[in-house]
Amino acid sequence: MNASHPVPAPQRLEDYRPYSFAIKEVRLDVTLDPQASRVRAELDLTRQHDGDLVLDIGKAVTLDRLAVDGTDLEAADWTRKGETLTIHRALPQSFTLSSEVTINPAANTTCEGLYLSGGIFCTQCEAEGFRHITPYPDRPDVMAPFKVTIHSDLPVLLSNGNPVAQAPGRAEWSDPWPKPAYLFALVAGDLRAISDKFTTMSGREVDLNVWVRPGDEDRAGYAMDSLIRAMRWDERVYGREYDLDVFNIVAVDDFNMGAMENKGLNIFNSKLVLASPETATDGDYERIGSVIAHEYFHNWTGNRITCRDWFQLCLKEGLTVFRDQQFTSDMRSAAVKRIDDVVTLRARQFREDQGPLAHPVRPDSYVEINNFYTATVYEKGAEVIGMLKRLVGDEGYAKALDLYFERHDGDAATIEDWLKVFEDATGRDLAQFKRWYTDAGTPIVTMKEDWDAENGVLTLSFSQQTPPTPGQTDKPPRVIPMAVGLISPNGDEVLPTQVLEIDQAKQSFRFDGLATRPMVSALRDFSAPVVLRRELTDADRAFLFAHDRDPFARWEAGRDLARATLLAMLDGGAPGPEYLAAIGRVLADRDADPAFLALCLRLPSAEELAQARSEAGHTPDPDAIHAVREELASVIARTHQAELDRVLTDTVPAGDYSPDAGQAGLRALRLAALGLVTRIDGGARAQAIYDGATNMTERAGALAALIAAGAGQDAVADFHDRFKDVRLVVDMWFMLQAANARPDRAVPLARELAAHPDFDWKNPNRFRALIGGLSANHAGFHAADGSGYDFLADWLLRVDAVNPQIAARMSGAFETWARYDETRKAHAKAALDRILATPDLSRNLAEMAGRIRGAA
Repeated sequence: MNASHPVPAPQRLEDYRPYSFAIKEVRLDVTLDPQASRVRAELDLTRQHDGDLVLDIGKAVTLDRLAVDGTDLEAADWTRKGETLTIHRALPQSFTLSSEVTINPAANTTCEGLYLSGGIFCTQCEAEGFRHITPYPDRPDVMAPFKVTIHSDLPVLLSNGNPVAQAPGRAEWSDPWPKPAYLFALVAGDLRAISDKFTTMSGREVDLNVWVRPGDEDRAGYAMDSLIRAMRWDERVYGREYDLDVFNIVAVDDFNMGAMENKGLNIFNSKLVLASPETATDGDYERIGSVIAHEYFHNWTGNRITCRDWFQLCLKEGLTVFRDQQFTSDMRSAAVKRIDDVVTLRARQFREDQGPLAHPVRPDSYVEINNFYTATVYEKGAEVIGMLKRLVGDEGYAKALDLYFERHDGDAATIEDWLKVFEDATGRDLAQFKRWYTDAGTPIVTMKEDWDAENGVLTLSFSQQTPPTPGQTDKPPRVIPMAVGLISPNGDEVLPTQVLEIDQAKQSFRFDGLATRPMVSALRDFSAPVVLRRELTDADRAFLFAHDRDPFARWEAGRDLARATLLAMLDGGAPGPEYLAAIGRVLADRDADPAFLALCLRLPSAEELAQARSEAGHTPDPDAIHAVREELASVIARTHQAELDRVLTDTVPAGDYSPDAGQAGLRALRLAALGLVTRIDGGARAQAIYDGATNMTERAGALAALIAAGAGQDAVADFHDRFKDVRLVVDMWFMLQAANARPDRAVPLARELAAHPDFDWKNPNRFRALIGGLSANHAGFHAADGSGYDFLADWLLRVDAVNPQIAARMSGAFETWARYDETRKAHAKAALDRILATPDLSRNLAEMAGRIRGAA
């Protein structure tokens, strides 16, 4: 950071100390008022260690009363500095601390603490939002049962746990399970419930409710179905059943994240609840199922067992992401899900590891914890769980999880606790494996082959090296599970998948008794989050693309072939025959999963190519990358026009719309083919599909193709006219235009859209739609004149004043600025410097912009 924004003192893992007091019970009495809500709190405390009583309290909270055992404290008994309230007077061993505060939800635009969303009172307390509601030790290792009384004339009054009493203007709730304050939730408003019941495996009946705004009831059914499937799956696969009498989900429009797992009262961004065939895409449906499962699974991996401190965030998030990935794999195509997860990991987390924001899965310090809800914690954290499961086997994993739940139920645990249950359950030493949690960066694994034809011996030699990252230069070897298989020249599998454990800087493995030299299929199922480097020709890649039995490795071979083709084109080459022939085989394969074939037709992203150019020592040119991607898509379309036309005809799902994997796969393949055909027909087929669409998946997909072809003006207007009253679809309208606009139109169009009457920039979804859409338009955002950087900086500064979390998260679009040419770098530096020179910049954005600016 620059001198205007000195770095605040960071929190450090090594400085952790247990809290000095235990809380036996929390009693909250909340009287809701838009401008002056009153919160009365009683905390029953018992001293555990020496020291003053220190509480957290938000700066906007007005403290009206503070008392110990009913006696008001004098002004000299306490001090308040920043967000810290310290009580200095002598306290008994056990006592009740009472407080009364006033807060203003209507003025709270941060979507943190207690705030209003379209007239609905709601809360968001993770990570440190509870302090904006009442004075409290706002840390995850302080756990207590809560009793909550809500006063309001609003018809629906909800909090955590089980309902105790309901009457007009008043509701009482009791949560018997000890929880940290970040899991507290309260919702009050005019809401309607979609209701059902679930009987647990022990025979208890649970009332289920999905609460939505009036008029949204017809779009909540899939959310309820997803919840029931998740509850049933968690019982069957993990042996975990729900532990309260009621489970509530509430959809709100203003939410900084996707959803929150508050005990018994999950609050969701409405985007991840509401769906109908006319208003939601297949991708929306899949995300709804996945996120509802994720938040439900947190009931055990996050709520019953929480994290001791925020450094351990991956303990609950990585494990729960892994669990929701398992669930979605079981509900849909496991192969396609795995590939999708890897694409996401590489696009977000690998980029994070390779830049100024790199950090370990378990960070050892932070300035603002909200800036560490990252792909490294979530997605890489899940990959670490997957590797652990692969190393100990299914039986060992199940045994360790049972021990984890038994040993740490009701506990605030650490990564050390997590690894210890695996060591105790399986007898395996995981000291070296722990480096996946403590060391940042993506390991680079180089594989070399040595073939001894005379003796039929293949030797595979591996070396591993992890590049330096900020604050970590030397990286010892890690344990890397490398799944490999061997394929004969005729395409038969000579050796099924075996997992090789690479735990040294250099290591070799022998395979004996081979009649002919096999082709090696490596990193099957993406067995570790590494970059694998090996010598392959285009003919080798084409062979693996045609014959590999592992779906991920087969897709990866095709992806590598496409990437090699595009990189050669950037150096003046032409599309080679191997790749075009391979695409022909994909299009002709009528037996394969259509969703898998759709993935095979997608070209590597512009971001992926820019990273590859940078790694090879070249300065990436966003405009050239866009041009070669367009050229290759056009060549594919011309070469395989007849087969693409057949795909468009054959992939029309029969019958009524269903979001199931079968129909969704057909639509994915249909839209992948459409994206290619549009390159040569000027958008005629896309316009016909748009006009005849009966579901949002095809309508939005056709609109994206039209915009990319520069032919979508009428369709853009029609789309808005059709859906202008559907909030989430209007978000989509903003995003589709910004993301798919031709590069020279992207920033001017974004400026026009920012001036549109529907651009409610204070709504996180609407802001993300436009700003995220432009950021995803690689050549458009990285415009040579710096207009994309200036546009982003302008809006980050504007939104930072009302919602620092959103500003900080969206600032990640600047993350890769240092790899581009000097002109672009100068523009990016100027934009970042302007951000950092702004008075009253939030801690959130100051930390992120400062770390990014320090990249070069």
